[in-house]
Amino acid sequence: MSDEELISIWMRPERVERSGPGRRPGYSREQITRVAVRIADAEGVEATTMRRIGGELGTGAMSLYRYVPRRDDLLDLMIDMVMGELDLPEKPSDDWRSGLSLVAHQIRAAGLRHPWLIALLSGRPTLGPNLLRVHEFALGALDGLGLDVDEMTGFVGMVNDYVHSAIRREIGWLEEARRTGLDPERWKRDYIGPYVRQIVASGAYPLFSRSVLESRTAHLAPAERFQHGLDRVLNGISAQITSDIPR
Repeated sequence: MSDEELISIWMRPERVERSGPGRRPGYSREQITRVAVRIADAEGVEATTMRRIGGELGTGAMSLYRYVPRRDDLLDLMIDMVMGELDLPEKPSDDWRSGLSLVAHQIRAAGLRHPWLIALLSGRPTLGPNLLRVHEFALGALDGLGLDVDEMTGFVGMVNDYVHSAIRREIGWLEEARRTGLDPERWKRDYIGPYVRQIVASGAYPLFSRSVLESRTAHLAPAERFQHGLDRVLNGISAQITSDIPR
């Protein structure tokens, strides 16, 4: 990769071209990114090629590389555009749990609207302005509690790890439902249910059987299950914060 290619998209000036008689139509990063997000939502992120985007815009792929030089740049722009959908106040309140919960639920909502988002967020560090705004808000929720920056960053990372894992699992269920035509409840009842009942009846896996027969969370709605897990993560952070604050 050349030195030119290593320059972050956030350091590259926006290419501006005027449209008019005799001129080629001008585009913008925002136009290109918005089309890419729309394609990814409908067909998956693999479909967001410059050729496909150019076809949607009525131009050739090569002309778009003047605005977005690399595919990695396009992915960064897509992530940041979606992170811009998060509706956060300018500053978090004094309740750190409320602040981190708000970020978690906003990311979950964005991840469900854009099923490709979490895979990209989990696999590639990107520092676009919208993502930085979200990260700054999350860190701000913990600021002033007597924690050092490593602890604050670690706690935000713990929340993010839980959120990403929970959303991937939820999206997996939705994709399986689309693939099979079975909603999760019918899948459990009609497909996997008879086998699970056989396992329980065998007595060979007593702890698994307890998890089937006694679980209180297995029947929660997805949003409730998400909150249940998030509360446990926040409780763990709370216990650590309490132990770290000098008495």
